[in-house]
Amino acid sequence: MTRTRAAPCDPFPILVERIGQEAVIVDDRIIKIDHFLNHRIDTDLMQAIGAELANRLAPFQPDLILTAEASGIPPALATAFACRVPMVYAKKYDPAVPAPALTRRVPSPTKGRETLLAITARFLPAGSRVAIVDDFLANGRTALALAEMAHEAGANVVAAAFVVEKLFQRGRDPLVALGIPVITLAQIERFAGGRPVIAGWPG
Repeated sequence: MTRTRAAPCDPFPILVERIGQEAVIVDDRIIKIDHFLNHRIDTDLMQAIGAELANRLAPFQPDLILTAEASGIPPALATAFACRVPMVYAKKYDPAVPAPALTRRVPSPTKGRETLLAITARFLPAGSRVAIVDDFLANGRTALALAEMAHEAGANVVAAAFVVEKLFQRGRDPLVALGIPVITLAQIERFAGGRPVIAGWPG
């Protein structure tokens, strides 16, 4: 299979194999792997994902991992453990955080409503090297909001890393436009016959 030219990555075999064997596709637009990634957590796999993301983030020397509640927390925490750095997560839904607060409203296509993200500004120290980590990169709005809040705090976003990327939704484009390197462990080019077609992977 030809790897997607604009956004090549090295697929993480243990993850890609699980996706290929177990993913459920809904309406040819949503991929459900919540039984091991973001609802029921396979802890052995998550530990491996964290170690792999930490390895790929090492050249960027992050001193803080940033994510969003709730499904970003497992991979971000596993990555932070492997990097041996703190993790900060933006609170959602009806967040109440100490002032001064950084906030963004993010539309959610799957939920059909806006979500408010909030972070206490002092948890993103000016000058800190921040790596964004999340479970999925789809339209990129959550990651972009996190990057904007980090920049507003005076922090430097050195990279953004994701477990799974849906290439066809072009969510990396706004991040790349800001000069943020994007790292992913599995890139889905499209859905075909009710199965995910994964870039750089035979099948």
